[in-house]
Amino acid sequence: MTDFRVDRLTRLERLIEVSRNLNANLDLEPYLKSVIEIASELTFSQETSILEIGEEGDHLHYTAAPWYRIEKLRSLSIPLDKSIAGWVFTHGHPVVIQDAQNDPRLFKEVDRVLEFETQNIVVVPMMFKGATVGVLEAVNKLNHMNYTEEDVSTLETLAAQAAVAIQNQKLLDKSQAAYRQLLELDRMKSDFIAISSHELRIPTGLILGHASLLQEETTGEVKIQLDTIVRAAAHLKDIIEDLADVDHFNTGIAKLRRRQVAIDHLIKDVVSSYQELAREHNISLRADISKANLTIDGDAHKIRIALGNLVKNALIFTDPGDRVLVTAEQIPGYVKVSVIDNGIGIPEKDQQRIFDRFYQVESHLTRRHGGMGLGLSIAKGMIEMHGGRLWVDSVEGKGSNFQFLLPLNTAQVNAAQKVFLSQ
Repeated sequence: MTDFRVDRLTRLERLIEVSRNLNANLDLEPYLKSVIEIASELTFSQETSILEIGEEGDHLHYTAAPWYRIEKLRSLSIPLDKSIAGWVFTHGHPVVIQDAQNDPRLFKEVDRVLEFETQNIVVVPMMFKGATVGVLEAVNKLNHMNYTEEDVSTLETLAAQAAVAIQNQKLLDKSQAAYRQLLELDRMKSDFIAISSHELRIPTGLILGHASLLQEETTGEVKIQLDTIVRAAAHLKDIIEDLADVDHFNTGIAKLRRRQVAIDHLIKDVVSSYQELAREHNISLRADISKANLTIDGDAHKIRIALGNLVKNALIFTDPGDRVLVTAEQIPGYVKVSVIDNGIGIPEKDQQRIFDRFYQVESHLTRRHGGMGLGLSIAKGMIEMHGGRLWVDSVEGKGSNFQFLLPLNTAQVNAAQKVFLSQ
């Protein structure tokens, strides 16, 4: 009785070890090697191995086996319809065969290749979320003993752990492959942006320049047509500038040129520059600044681009007769700027993605508004370069409030970074 209790304790300790190794994030190959070694030890088997289903779905292949067998076994394909392992995989039930040589399901090609004789065998399915993903098999119990129900139970426990490890690895492989694909797509997108912004800049400038010159010297119907060309070329120029800004972020060219910036004056300038567009859309655009001399340490050009993109975005997505309001206030350590509209608003499902490059809330087949989906992404990048933050509060059908914080000075930027890192 004492020996039996010690054996059960040893068995439990070894099974716990397998579970602990699974949680230790070991690589798959050494983990499966430990599984088959413990399986052989606990079932007193001459050898154990793990087989997985092949990509074609009609055969099994060896994933883990004793080091002196694995190279030969990897060259074998075990048919599902002509092997014990295949029967267990197909039916999802364990099998114990005490006289393997007389069982017609024994795939004797394995014995022939290994110069080995399978005397008795136990095979259990490896289950993951109700599906069979492989099998764990043990062959030739030592001292010509028969396999027991306890052996089956032990192998089923080990098989479950191995199945989890294998599926985790597959999920990791898929995730890494998807990540590599995303990196490649992002590289291709960056190359496209760089090439487009460079190659389109000169011809667009020539079109705009010559059309503007002709526009001043012509009248009547020709002037109307030239007006259309100039507006279209100016719009294309804006798009190219957006592409250039994105390329500068991607390549690291974009740098901050810090100096004292009067935010209140900058806001008034931006609002003034967009009054013509506001009038074209019959929208009221105004600024409401709570305090004069709102000054920060920053790059005026980049802040102007960010704010301009937000104001332009608000005007585009606000219906005629409505309003856009730009406000600014100082809060401890920051200046807070808001661009508020009572336009069409943003669906909740899109609010986390509107700052992504090229993201469009509207489908390309149904969208009514222009643009390439770069303005908000550029604005976010410009603000974050200052150590600030840009976000949106929006209700579909009622309007949006784009808000950003700009640190007053570099000391505040460093303090904010320390708080962020400590969280």
